[in-house]
Amino acid sequence: MRIAVDAMGGDHAPLVNVDGAVAAAREFGITSLLVGRTSELEPLLRDSGYRGPEIEIVEAPEVVAMDEPATAAIRRKRNSSIRVAANCVRDGRAQGLVSAGHTGAAMVSAKMVVGTIEGVDRPALATVLPNLTGHSLLLDVGANPDAKTPHFREFAVMGSIYAELVFGKTKPSIGLMSIGEEDSKGTASTKEAFKVLKETGLNFIGNVEGRDVFNGAVDVIVTDGFTGNVILKVSEALAEMVENLLREEIKRTLQASVGFLLSKSAFRRFKQRLDYSEYGGAPLLGVKGCVIICHGRSSAKAVKNAIRFAAEFSRQNLAEKIQGQIAELHSREARLAKA
Repeated sequence: MRIAVDAMGGDHAPLVNVDGAVAAAREFGITSLLVGRTSELEPLLRDSGYRGPEIEIVEAPEVVAMDEPATAAIRRKRNSSIRVAANCVRDGRAQGLVSAGHTGAAMVSAKMVVGTIEGVDRPALATVLPNLTGHSLLLDVGANPDAKTPHFREFAVMGSIYAELVFGKTKPSIGLMSIGEEDSKGTASTKEAFKVLKETGLNFIGNVEGRDVFNGAVDVIVTDGFTGNVILKVSEALAEMVENLLREEIKRTLQASVGFLLSKSAFRRFKQRLDYSEYGGAPLLGVKGCVIICHGRSSAKAVKNAIRFAAEFSRQNLAEKIQGQIAELHSREARLAKA
């Protein structure tokens, strides 16, 4: 099991990527391919003092900058770290890819190099969010800001399959993000998507609202990449604000400080449930391999957990299972159409 890491991607690259790869090897026994500039990666790996399963460096002299177009990795910078990492997955040299770099370039590389599952036009970024009853899956969270009606159907199918495999739920419930529960509410796009999702045969419960993201009313929430990304970023900012406000209130009085000491383990668990670095990153569902896209500001802890997640995704053959179930769905729909 080897995971290709876009070592030059992210706000704090390449240090956090090297540290994350080293931590993943030490804690989980997962080896990585650090893809990037050897001249920068070798000293960092040497300074880490790591001794264990081999962490290989794969030379990639170019980097796709954040202000460059997403297609740069395909058209102009074919020796960029993200493109070479995608090549490693395509060629079977690695079983998964982790990147905290240019999200658009990562998605384009995944789609054009690793390839998409037959029957999927637009891969979707999916993220797991905590709620009052456990977790919910939100997709898309950034891959398709201008999703069309057929794409909502793909998201629902992939989300249902992924939630079933990861959450262990039979026929997970699916909701369509809108501004009201009634099927007449929403934009022209969501109204059309509502009609399409009703015909999928999935456990579609109808429209859901923003409050349903965290109340546990639904297992899978389907939306376009623009709305999903806004929900994700607001959620993360809210979690950080709550944590900071709690910290301020704890310091305010002696009584609060004593109460915190008595409840320290509960506060620690609370923080873990809200900390995005515990999850590592978001899988890009719909591609043939495993691609995990992380925050640009990811820490070494986030990279480590993304590598762990990518390895588990690959071990469970989730991409193959999604592909098989999508093929089965299309076959069933074809039979119904002929009947």
